[in-house]
Amino acid sequence: MKDRLSKSVAGAAALALGFVLGACQPTDDSDRPATAREFPLPHRPVSGLGATSFSTEEARDDRREAERVMDKAAIVPGMTVADIGAGEGYYTVRLAARVGEQGRVVANDIDEDALRRLGARVEAERLDNVSIVLGAPDDPRLPPASFDRIFMVHMYHEITEPYAFLWRMREALRPGGQVIVVDIDRPTDQHGIAPQLLFCEFAQLGFRLVDFDLKPEIAGYYAQFEVAAARPQPKDIKPCSAPGTNGKVPSG
Repeated sequence: MKDRLSKSVAGAAALALGFVLGACQPTDDSDRPATAREFPLPHRPVSGLGATSFSTEEARDDRREAERVMDKAAIVPGMTVADIGAGEGYYTVRLAARVGEQGRVVANDIDEDALRRLGARVEAERLDNVSIVLGAPDDPRLPPASFDRIFMVHMYHEITEPYAFLWRMREALRPGGQVIVVDIDRPTDQHGIAPQLLFCEFAQLGFRLVDFDLKPEIAGYYAQFEVAAARPQPKDIKPCSAPGTNGKVPSG
């Protein structure tokens, strides 16, 4: 079983080599955050912000989405986890129940209105182990060396500055901590991302893929990463290009 899993992960990671590492192209940085300008832009489209809830909570619970994902991520009582792109809090409240009173959940989003609604829910449900943090497009603003797991569920394709974001996010992991991504295999401007492109972008920030699974019951795929190399200097990051983009930064 373990051998099959290792071969599957290795094969999936190898496919990522089919994605071109493009040279940085000149861009107009005037509309980018000043704190992101030393990092490359992604050589692919970025989805606009979608709804803050991916599906109804009842539908997601009917297919046991959060339960399956938390099981694969080995979430146990006492852990400290972050839910990036928390939205209405589907994962936040379920993670809070799983980690228990001795654990901690930080719900993170760049949408202030969504966080206000989530704050009201946290208060109404008396989730004393949940904190809320407002992030930025290029920085989740998480405390360093604090998290056993960081969740990014159906939101990675909406990050406008993925290289700056991942560069800063990885410092929030504790030694041995891991990042969990759930997404859909479709173009990045259609609220998804090809797994191989995801693997390539994470690899540029020193992450290693440790688990990957296509899971129709969670409406997408599951990918799990850990830090495996030193954090690169921003100037050394080479953006990944999906086939057909020829290493060009998309316009618009």
